[in-house]
Amino acid sequence: MSHRAERLADLLPEAGVDLLLVTDLVNVRYLTGYTGSNGIVLIGPEVRQFVTDFRYVEQAAEEVDSSFERRRASLDLLGSLPEVVSGEGLRLGFEEDHVTVRQHARLRELLPDDVALVPAHRLVEHLRAVKDAGELGRIGAAAELADAAFSELITGGLIGRTERELALSLELSMRERGAERASFVTIVAAAAHGALPHARPRNVPVARGDLVVIDWGAQLDGYCSDCTRTVAAGDPPEDATYIYDLVLDAQLTGLRAVKAGAGCREVDAAARAVIDAGGHGEHFGHGLGHGVGLDIHEAPRLSQRSDGELQSGNVVTVEPGIYLPGAFGVRIEDLVVVSSQGCEILTSVPKELIIAG
Repeated sequence: MSHRAERLADLLPEAGVDLLLVTDLVNVRYLTGYTGSNGIVLIGPEVRQFVTDFRYVEQAAEEVDSSFERRRASLDLLGSLPEVVSGEGLRLGFEEDHVTVRQHARLRELLPDDVALVPAHRLVEHLRAVKDAGELGRIGAAAELADAAFSELITGGLIGRTERELALSLELSMRERGAERASFVTIVAAAAHGALPHARPRNVPVARGDLVVIDWGAQLDGYCSDCTRTVAAGDPPEDATYIYDLVLDAQLTGLRAVKAGAGCREVDAAARAVIDAGGHGEHFGHGLGHGVGLDIHEAPRLSQRSDGELQSGNVVTVEPGIYLPGAFGVRIEDLVVVSSQGCEILTSVPKELIIAG
């Protein structure tokens, strides 16, 4: 953990701050290892401080990296800052994406007038985008666990089981294999319901001939996996097979475009061009993919609005889809690690259309 704090401290001068206050708990965990629900961190060139309340003192002693000074405060952790944040002209950075207006007002009330509050934009998230070997191992293990649970689900058949029953069965199987939880609300969406990219499972049984979109992931040791497969419950109609093949072609094209140095927008465009050429551009409305790590959605993003380039160590999804309102949807998603040679696919589930009973 200590090298993460050092790398963060190196970013502070360019961000125009002397100290950074980290309040987002996911970022706190990334920097320190702490998994509790109340904790903040102060980072500076010579400062490594972690603050929590009495409920988590023992937990912090076990989890927080030894490079951090551990301090106990009241439940109002911000109230402890005047003891350590002072100095004429000091610039205190805060996470502008995570600090509320009320918290900002509280900081201004607590701190001396000569301490400047400076918004800092996603500095920790910038570091989190590139995974180290330990993180890649955890994400890979989460993907392996989730894939095994999916294979078990498909073996049990889909027809006659409700979307909700299937989702719960999949989540239970992941938990039984060691997952802390599902990394997001599992999607199981049959027939026309599959045309909703973020459909919620219903108490509606899967019928023979339905296409079923299944989007699932496991969280293991804090790290997430993410995968989508579209499965046919019995023989699918001919038009569904055409759409599936089109999405698969787009997905494979997107995978070939993933490489360190590739523009995020250009990777999205490569897959999108296939769907556009197939006459269904208007039915692919979301981005091609997103980063995955401690959060299920994090940097980098692969979309038409993305800036920047992929870097070695990024973990991203590649998930084109076509959604036909009133008919069905198809999405195919893999989780991949970016490298200078291309990408390593962490997902092991086959992409050929699966026919399940």
